[in-house]
Amino acid sequence: MQEIKNDKINKDAKIAVLCGGMSSEAEVSRRSGKGCFDALQRLGFKNAELVEVDENISENLKKGHYDYAFNALHGKYGEDGCVQGILEILHIPYTGCGVMASSMCMNKEYTKRILSTCPDIPMAKSAFVRKGDDVLEKTKDLIYPLFTKPVCEGSSFGMTKVDRKEDLKAAYEVALKYNDDVLVEEFIDGFFVTVGVLEKDGKAFATEILEIRPKNEWYDFEAKYSQGMSEFICPANLSKEVTERVKEVAVKAFETAGCRSVSRIDFMMKDDIPYLLEINTSPGMTTVSDLPAQAKAMGIDYDHLVLTILNSAGLNK
Repeated sequence: MQEIKNDKINKDAKIAVLCGGMSSEAEVSRRSGKGCFDALQRLGFKNAELVEVDENISENLKKGHYDYAFNALHGKYGEDGCVQGILEILHIPYTGCGVMASSMCMNKEYTKRILSTCPDIPMAKSAFVRKGDDVLEKTKDLIYPLFTKPVCEGSSFGMTKVDRKEDLKAAYEVALKYNDDVLVEEFIDGFFVTVGVLEKDGKAFATEILEIRPKNEWYDFEAKYSQGMSEFICPANLSKEVTERVKEVAVKAFETAGCRSVSRIDFMMKDDIPYLLEINTSPGMTTVSDLPAQAKAMGIDYDHLVLTILNSAGLNK
């Protein structure tokens, strides 16, 4: 196991583990938060507390007099810069990305726009469709099959694989239930890999690459969060050269997007080319989540992964 020292955070510090929230991913966040809280307790941070996030979070954080916040929130309000802004105003150092990177990476369309400034970051061809737009007209230059995705949603909520033009409008309507903006992206017929990016002493590094083979047609919510619904291969079955390339692209994307502390970068691999799908700035930390598996493969167990993330609190300025 890699040695992760705690030379930054006092064991007596009062730490708010933020979880739950008001997004469609609230239950997953509670599972992430409980795991992180239990790890902090085992690590000796006895003043850590689980804090359920709701519309009173600002007042609750002020009353709690917390020294640090460990962000285990996922989705709207917790991963999009909102809670990060509250923490900035309250001068509470927190884990994860800052306001700007959180907000931008939560929006898949704007993530692609920022990353498109780097020609060495491959991405699938896509179209951005707002509510009220003619989805067929906007996507006329795309080649089927397609994926429709709400631009600001996680855990595969609202996503649909579309094989025929006749089915696009219905899939678009499903995505609109979650967001008024929809990303329609060409389907890449490859295999899914994901890589974590962490920071140690302010320097970003990539974890091992996790290859995921879902038992469903694609990596949907059931495949992500149900035990036994996906096969995980870590390290991924890639050549040494391709492995290094994926890690380089992941760190490049992390830095280009202004990320700090922790993120997870998802790719589709085809012909040894890593096509970037999205950046997750608050990755899941459940027992079946990707980031803990990636860290474990490089010698960082769950507790020390939590410690690594905790040690980065306050880097997100």
